[in-house]
Amino acid sequence: MIGMIGRKIGMTQIFTEKGYLLPVTVIEAGPCPVVQVKTPTIDGYDAVQLGFGEIRERLMTKPARGHLARHGSGPVRLLREFHVAPGHALKAGDSVTVGDVEVGVRVDVVGTSKGKGFQGVVRRHHFAGGPASHGSKTGNLPGSIGTSAWPSHVLKGRKLPGQMGNKRITVRNLRVIKVDVDRNLLLIEGSIPGAAGNYVLIRPAGLGRQGLGLKGR
Repeated sequence: MIGMIGRKIGMTQIFTEKGYLLPVTVIEAGPCPVVQVKTPTIDGYDAVQLGFGEIRERLMTKPARGHLARHGSGPVRLLREFHVAPGHALKAGDSVTVGDVEVGVRVDVVGTSKGKGFQGVVRRHHFAGGPASHGSKTGNLPGSIGTSAWPSHVLKGRKLPGQMGNKRITVRNLRVIKVDVDRNLLLIEGSIPGAAGNYVLIRPAGLGRQGLGLKGR
């Protein structure tokens, strides 16, 4: 039982057999070759390392090329590790594809949200801002942010302007609506973080980092 690496294609809508309209996110998932299998004897835990995407070998770093060559794998653009249950049958050289995923399974999708740069408190934290009537000088300012005589500094954790977006976000408990084996596509109900073209990780809902529920694994 492992996870999958994919690339967000975009969003669309589909109708169910009962006539309901569902928003879905299209993800190109896999095929993900198994590059390395980690064991408790050697590494102290059970996990597998998956690759995804094509890349020219000369564009990879020398350590990355050496790591892949040591495990008999060709060049891959992305490497990610997934924890697995003991006794799994996966080995280096195997490949995980969308054909192993069952329709209806619940998954968590991990991605990176869109970066929006430095933003104020109104956009970043949804503050109301000050009054907009004539004579007001507050505008979009956050208002009072500190204390007076004691402790005489801004308390830790105060919501202030700053970098917005570009964060690792996990959207949980999404349902796989459709699997397109021929085009390596997963249609997952709802939205996932990030722009089209961003890489995402797919794993089973409620299992944290324990990987994706696959048929026959």
